Amino acid sequence: MSTPNTPRSGTRPQPAAAPRAGVPRTAAAPAKPAQRPTAGSTSGARTGNGQRPPAAQRPAASRPSGNAGLVRPAPKAKARRARLLVSKVDPWSVLKMAFLLSVALGIVTVVASIVLWTTLDITGIFNRVNDLLSEIAGSEGAGFDLRSYMSLGQVASFATIISVVNVVLLTALSMLSAVLYNISATLVGGIGVTLTDD
Repeated sequence: MSTPNTPRSGTRPQPAAAPRAGVPRTAAAPAKPAQRPTAGSTSGARTGNGQRPPAAQRPAASRPSGNAGLVRPAPKAKARRARLLVSKVDPWSVLKMAFLLSVALGIVTVVASIVLWTTLDITGIFNRVNDLLSEIAGSEGAGFDLRSYMSLGQVASFATIISVVNVVLLTALSMLSAVLYNISATLVGGIGVTLTDD
């Protein structure tokens, strides 16, 4: 029979752990105290028992701030102003613009004269004028017709001639005005213009 203190065959006896100096063999090691989260720890740090620390012990970086979602509006920029001088005008550009505008004005003149003559004819103004002239002239003015002297073709031709003359005169006067402005701008400095941006 084997004694209880003797180990079984084939197994080696394990050496007993040597006691630490100054610590009794029967005394248990004290539990480590729970570590508090430091200021650099994250908001999700937990204590030793698995619970999150209260809000008063959380670091300031993890607390939500009330102004985190607000965006300051950009300051309104002041309106800039620039004072410029028109010291020179290109005569060629003035010539082209004046020609195009005078041609447009001539077309409007011809169309307006035709529309006006047609309106007077439809409303019967020519007949009333003929009757008035016949009453004034008496028997000598019988058979007078204003439309024979102012027919539609004659009115359109007269308006076309006036439009062509206006094109030539307005183009020449505009170019001459540009040249005179350039000469006067060299003496007085030109026209001052102030520009602002909204």
